[in-house]
Amino acid sequence: MAAGATKEAIWHGGDLATAKALFPQAPEPWIDLSTGINPIPYPLPELPLSLWQRLPGTAEEAILLAAARKAYRIRPESGLVAAPGTQILIELLPRLVPAAKVAVLGPTYGEHAPAWRKAGATMREIVDLTEIGDADVVVLVNPNNPDGRIVPTQTLVELAGALAARGGLLVVDEAFADFAPEVSLLPILPEGTLVLRSFGKAYGLAGLRLGFAVGEARFTDALQTMLGPWAVAGPALHVGAVALGDAAWLSTTAGTRAADSRRLDALLAPHGRVVGGTVLYRLLETPRAASLFERLGQAGIYVRRFQHDPSRLRFGLPGDEAAWTRLADTFALA
Repeated sequence: MAAGATKEAIWHGGDLATAKALFPQAPEPWIDLSTGINPIPYPLPELPLSLWQRLPGTAEEAILLAAARKAYRIRPESGLVAAPGTQILIELLPRLVPAAKVAVLGPTYGEHAPAWRKAGATMREIVDLTEIGDADVVVLVNPNNPDGRIVPTQTLVELAGALAARGGLLVVDEAFADFAPEVSLLPILPEGTLVLRSFGKAYGLAGLRLGFAVGEARFTDALQTMLGPWAVAGPALHVGAVALGDAAWLSTTAGTRAADSRRLDALLAPHGRVVGGTVLYRLLETPRAASLFERLGQAGIYVRRFQHDPSRLRFGLPGDEAAWTRLADTFALA
């Protein structure tokens, strides 16, 4: 590991301050491949000045929620709440089921388990759904981050039914389902299920901070109360509504990003084994992970490493031809 590296509670992508501390001599600009965010964002619409001058309005929020219902194929009877990003929803979920016994299917996004643990839940991280035991809350990411694992819809429906029968809750984080709509539970949302959707990843606008929770009204109403008024900024309401209503952009983008992920697979193949991922990121397994991370970092290319498995690196997609060329040139020297 590079000099100056420090152990962090949770390693996340996107922290270029850490990258610069690890590799202070690296050339700039940095190429940040450490996140699973679309590198080519949705083109921002013109924003009226009034959006910055007044509090977010209920009419604007209603327009956003209607666009989300259509884009995500949400059933009319399902509750829906918008939030300033899914991370705040993850932090609030433990309040829905106090003193729960929780099983988180992992390895996965690192913030789910700590949120429940901080709230005092009896928390276990499991690697297979056969291990849920007496858990009354099960949390999973589908498609999973970082390996792209997909839990079949029928398995989720059966699990939701078993949990609902004992008053439990299934939480499904669909942060990366925009480009894999066939895996989403939302069109058939079963009882006792809460689904999280992240806007910023597929639309390349993570800084907008916008996310959604979908489920029974008793859950979404409770989350709305916890969030309080004006939770989502006016500009986010407007941009989210416009982007979610642009089905043509999403369809075209899904195709081009899929082509990019295949191109990335070809670059990665000589350096290890691609063991999974989604359209927006690929997961490489290699005994040379540490040295490859070092070589890329020295070249000003930041990728995602993992505390739980030092043999793996996650690569996001380059955003332009210059970045693709720089990545290929660095690999050629690795």
